Amino acid sequence: MRLTVRRFFLFALLLAGAALITLVVLLLRQFDASKLGSDFNQRTPGELIRYARIRLIGHQILEPMLLPALAYAETQVQRQPATNGKLPPLGKGQQPQPLPAQSYDSKGTPIALEPTPGAASADSSWAELRVSNPAELARAMRGAQPGQTIVLAPGRYRITETLGTARAGQQGLPITVKARQIGQVRLESTVAEVFQVEHPFWVFENLQLRGNCPVQSDCKHAFLVQGGARSTVIRNNWMEDFNTHLQVNGDADQWPDEGLLQFNTFSNSRARDTEAVVAPINIIGASKWRLLDNHLSHFVKRAGAQSSFGMLVRGAGHGTRIERNLLVCTPQQINQAGIRTGISFGGSSTDRRFCRDQQCEFEQRAAVAANNVLAHCNDFGIDVNRSASLLLAHNTLINTAGIDIRGANASATVYGNLLDGRIRERDGAQAKTSMNEVLDLSAVLEDADTLRLAWRRTLEAVPSMPWIKEDFCGTARKDSSQVGALAASPSACLPKVWDAKTVQP
Repeated sequence: MRLTVRRFFLFALLLAGAALITLVVLLLRQFDASKLGSDFNQRTPGELIRYARIRLIGHQILEPMLLPALAYAETQVQRQPATNGKLPPLGKGQQPQPLPAQSYDSKGTPIALEPTPGAASADSSWAELRVSNPAELARAMRGAQPGQTIVLAPGRYRITETLGTARAGQQGLPITVKARQIGQVRLESTVAEVFQVEHPFWVFENLQLRGNCPVQSDCKHAFLVQGGARSTVIRNNWMEDFNTHLQVNGDADQWPDEGLLQFNTFSNSRARDTEAVVAPINIIGASKWRLLDNHLSHFVKRAGAQSSFGMLVRGAGHGTRIERNLLVCTPQQINQAGIRTGISFGGSSTDRRFCRDQQCEFEQRAAVAANNVLAHCNDFGIDVNRSASLLLAHNTLINTAGIDIRGANASATVYGNLLDGRIRERDGAQAKTSMNEVLDLSAVLEDADTLRLAWRRTLEAVPSMPWIKEDFCGTARKDSSQVGALAASPSACLPKVWDAKTVQP
């Protein structure tokens, strides 16, 4: 009986401490900026809790006493996804239908294409190179000519050496590496990079790539695109268990611009135990990439600074377009260790050595993030750091801290977004905000947390922007349309992948 009473007393003490911490956090946010500093007053509850946790580390008495209380406080200010971790893909990510042969405009920029039943056509005997094992694949990639397609036979390929490109494709005659159908070919890698792309006009499609390194952090990239690899196309692939599934950067003063990343699924089966950058997509310095219709989820980092990103664009590039993607930072356990941001222009700032201009006065310029759905991030859904002339339009942010624009050089137009967090500008940033709705999403959407995004109650339509012609599902926006990513019902996404089948391996 004595032991039971003691346990009850300790439990009651812990609850009281947690309640006190929670009350302090909530009260501190109400204090006037003149008393505690405007920067402190702008912080989200999650940021305050993380700051308090850092300050406690190493304190022999307070750390063991208050860390459990902070953990409890965190559960009170962060909403847990009401899901078992399974969320609908909303038509994004790898598609079961084939894609038409890749085409290019007059300048050699790849054209984004939609899945079309029966679109895939057989290649001629000269154009098709058939391979059935990793050694044959490596030889085919070294010897492929412009216009040829390397077709992988169904099966599992154990990749123990990086597969590199040897020569360029040509505009209208790319070199393609693909499986005929999704789910037929799986590449399991024990090396840092599966594919290293250094030449222009290569296409990769319909592949499954999984990192399987003895030391988890050694599996760095499914794709490393660098140097002169202009107009690289990566489409309709499934990638899992890499630190940075797609890494794009310069090399020898060359930059792989104008790439296309479309209909890919990125995920991790568990948190990444690494000191390296964790971001399914990390583009440094390259310009005019288009990131369309991808599905990203579960990018958690549990080592080092524990900060991870879904899409990280930085390094003094320009003209990136991020549109119609679905990003779910964590489909469950949102308050697990680490800080997760959905889309970031700038991140924590790039070392000047890796910047396109060697200066990085601006991390990114003239970029667009539009018609994206971002959910369950314990930090901001969209982050802008030292990036200028950005357009953030018609995004839907669910259970995130909202949109953050920071840094003296940061500027953005924020238009027509739907969110339940906040829109914050700080440290000298300039934001032009209009027609945004910041509210409780349960009042207007069927069930936002489980990504059932049908309108429960439509809001007043806002004028459409000439630069944003479609919504999340690819439906044309009229002269005026709803705020957020979906102008109409999400059923418009259904024809792409929503049937009895699943595209997840």
